Amino acid sequence: MTILVLNWQDKTHPLAGGAETHLHEIFSRIAKRGHQVVLLACHYRGAKGEEMLDDGIYVVRRGSRSLFNFLVPWEYRRLSRRFEPDVVVDDINKIPFWTPLYVHRPLLCISHHFFGRSIFREVDPIRGMYVYAAEKLVPIVYRQQHFAVVSESTRDEFIARGFPPEQLTIVYNGIEHAAFPMIVGEKAPFPMITYFGRIKRYKCPDHLLDGFAIVAGKFPDAQLYFVGDGDYVPALQQRAASLGIADRVHWTGRVSEAEKIAHLSRSWCVVNTSMKEGWGITVIEANACGTPVIAADVPGLRDAVCEGQSGLLYPFGDTVALAERIECIVSNSALRLELSRGAVEWARRFSWDKSADKMLDLCRRISASASARR
Repeated sequence: MTILVLNWQDKTHPLAGGAETHLHEIFSRIAKRGHQVVLLACHYRGAKGEEMLDDGIYVVRRGSRSLFNFLVPWEYRRLSRRFEPDVVVDDINKIPFWTPLYVHRPLLCISHHFFGRSIFREVDPIRGMYVYAAEKLVPIVYRQQHFAVVSESTRDEFIARGFPPEQLTIVYNGIEHAAFPMIVGEKAPFPMITYFGRIKRYKCPDHLLDGFAIVAGKFPDAQLYFVGDGDYVPALQQRAASLGIADRVHWTGRVSEAEKIAHLSRSWCVVNTSMKEGWGITVIEANACGTPVIAADVPGLRDAVCEGQSGLLYPFGDTVALAERIECIVSNSALRLELSRGAVEWARRFSWDKSADKMLDLCRRISASASARR
């Protein structure tokens, strides 16, 4: 088949995140099985207009990130004539492309989650209202489309917004098992608590600082590491200083894959404080390094964490409860080992190969169904 994917960014974009990882990990495997995958994404400074990426996806970059959604209908028509796709995949992220209004080929949509009111924690009220209002229109414009969603929580969100359950298929995020230790390795000689991922305001890493301040008072050798980067770092550094823990908090910035695995493997636990996720790839990656995850009990994260096996959940925003969960893992070596082993077993259940199989089967069914109707 020829599959045309529409997404805001490709994996090489400086702002690429989990949605781009999901897209490339799945569709690169589909490309390697002999299918042609073309990705339409926005352009960025220094990037080529078109190129074949090393993962086998042919990317076409058009327009700036701020105006890309307005160009998609016209660029889609050009690419549709050029490549004649069997299936068009609309990877929805924040602002939809409204593809049901102009795509008349078999159409499959992907969604990680609705942002809802969480968008207002990340951006100003005007841009927040833009995203919030756009999401309100999704059930109207996309009601007849089949969606691949990444978790039970996202599926429940769609059903609550009026989508028929039979139009929703869960395709989990995964990992490449060969890229991770898949064992419990040697841990740091001190309690090493880690935040791993993009450091954004809506992911609420300030909650972790507040919780760690409590932990630090009880465990003098505990250290907190932020592995990743983001525009919220300066504010967090100021907060750490005001809490009197600046000398106990470390900032690695962006790291290589090898450094990432080393950090995750040595950590006693990884903490995810986000107010909402579609799934949480970082959770499973930490588990694959033999490290349990403490996460907020919110949509997406409650799917990615197997409570009591791969980690622990706490009520979102309750920094005292968060501190208590961290203290449990730090003070109880038997529990820490049990959760670490359970984390590896949980991670074994998820792989990009399985996800690619399911997505490819879904693309075939969408294409065949559309052909039957014609």
